[in-house]
Amino acid sequence: MNPKHVFLILLYLGLTLSLQAQDAVQKAQPILGELPQKTEDVFLPEVPGVKVEVWVDSLTIPWSLRFLPNGDALVAQRPGTILRIPSGENNPTPYMEVPGSVHEVDAGLMGLAVHPNFETNHWIYIMHAYRNDENQLLSRIVRLNDLGTRAVVDKVILDNIPAYAIHLGGRIAFGPDGMLYIGTGDMSQPFVAQDVNHLASKILRITEEGEIPSDNPFPGSPVYSYGHRVVQGFAWDPDTGAFFNSEHGPSGAEVEGSVRYRDEVNKVKKGGNHGWPIVVGAPGMATYVDPKVSWNKAAVPPAGMTFYKGDLFVASLGGQALIRLVFDKENDYEVKKVERWFSYAPSKGVYGRMRDVTVGPDGNLYVTTSNTDGRAALRIHDDKILKLTFE
Repeated sequence: MNPKHVFLILLYLGLTLSLQAQDAVQKAQPILGELPQKTEDVFLPEVPGVKVEVWVDSLTIPWSLRFLPNGDALVAQRPGTILRIPSGENNPTPYMEVPGSVHEVDAGLMGLAVHPNFETNHWIYIMHAYRNDENQLLSRIVRLNDLGTRAVVDKVILDNIPAYAIHLGGRIAFGPDGMLYIGTGDMSQPFVAQDVNHLASKILRITEEGEIPSDNPFPGSPVYSYGHRVVQGFAWDPDTGAFFNSEHGPSGAEVEGSVRYRDEVNKVKKGGNHGWPIVVGAPGMATYVDPKVSWNKAAVPPAGMTFYKGDLFVASLGGQALIRLVFDKENDYEVKKVERWFSYAPSKGVYGRMRDVTVGPDGNLYVTTSNTDGRAALRIHDDKILKLTFE
């Protein structure tokens, strides 16, 4: 074939592919929607009636904090170690180096959950990243046996979860139904969120043995809901059983000529499509589940969360705050008030980035900071677990 003809053919193919790519990008622009409530965040560097003290310090990227029935605390640190803090003390001791766990950017040892029947079976569950024999980065759910001062691996209950150095999710928690819920991220490949046959960018639901519950919305699949971006937190309202998740939106993305922040807190719908990346925010379209709150003016991004005294508390990373959401529960959890505790302004907090929040056996809130991950200025003796006592 004439070289000139070859060149023209290649040029034609190149232009065609380029136009197709541009068309795909245009079609990928999300539909934006605003929430009906116009609640403005209130910034509270100090909270009346709340005493804050450092319970534990000098930690390294603490990702999950959970308490055992006897009052001991377990801390999963992203580099791959679990620490145990004996009840009544504030001196962590080594508990486990997780075999095979790798730490690459945001990937590492992440979620930690205590089985509801821990006192009988001594089971603890973790989610961590690893590399397989083909050097692929993946995540898995591993069950541990607690031996008191240390833990050993019992079994892998879910493997080959797609992973990436960023946007991989990582939160796990047992729901009131006794099932294990798992949050994953989109691995910077947004449209996997809409593929119900793909485990990324989803909330997954499995049994304690890693089996698929018969009442999952998609038969034979661990997928519970989809259209999520990067799932970072779970919480159930103890009064109603309503299920919530937090997830990172496309913070700082320029959409329609302006910078938008779309971090979300969702009331999760079984089998629901939460929209990403087709819709962002709350467009009010019947096909998609709108979030209960989505931030437009200031990035959050939200992480661990828990209900406490009737309100939802959400740890904020880039927002450097503990966020308190007050709901109108009689009106399908419409948000009445948003407070950013321990924060002077967006991204300016007293204690820096916050990763997890949980209720301790003493009835107080415990919050972990996340400043040693390289994304915030270090405070002295970071990272810390803060104890919040309500007077």
